[in-house]
Amino acid sequence: MFELIYPDEPAPLVPAPDAASAVERLNPSTAFRAKEFFPVIDEGGFVTGMAARAYCHSGAKVLHPVVHLHVMDRYGRLWLQKRSERKDIQPGKWDTAVGGHVDYGESIIEALYREAGEELGFTGFNPIYVDRYVFESDVEKEMINVFAAIGDFKLHPDEDEVDEIRLWTRQEIEESFGKSVFTPNFEKEFVRIIDKLTALL
Repeated sequence: MFELIYPDEPAPLVPAPDAASAVERLNPSTAFRAKEFFPVIDEGGFVTGMAARAYCHSGAKVLHPVVHLHVMDRYGRLWLQKRSERKDIQPGKWDTAVGGHVDYGESIIEALYREAGEELGFTGFNPIYVDRYVFESDVEKEMINVFAAIGDFKLHPDEDEVDEIRLWTRQEIEESFGKSVFTPNFEKEFVRIIDKLTALL
């Protein structure tokens, strides 16, 4: 499984502090997140810097790690979450059950459990590593670490993080492709990993 390798001393801020402040002034809607810092990494997992959330989503395309958790029941249905309208990226779209950034100093697994707990009140699971890949959009570049949890779980979504959750069949998902129902990242990831998820049943 992929893991981050942190330097002995805190990594340098990316970009220089005055530049990060300028980004936040240009994008006041994300300024409230200025205290969130993510590790900047290379594709081998070496942490080369730390950057504010606003900078990572500014179009600078610094590579930073993300975790996704696909929660599947014994019938092969996937729990998906409808992203909060308050999200700064893809608000109101359906997406992976759990998805979030790794905070600076966290391991991949620590971030996975934290995000699952914050978004769905979900902690009693054994994650299965599924995949890792780089996803790039117009505003960011992420190293996505994909996990699965299979079973009959009770999920308790946080109303600040998630607007709605529900189970989807594979057919329902595929019939909704290309209709702006899902995040673009989810559609690409679903095609990439659905056979791997099904093989876990």
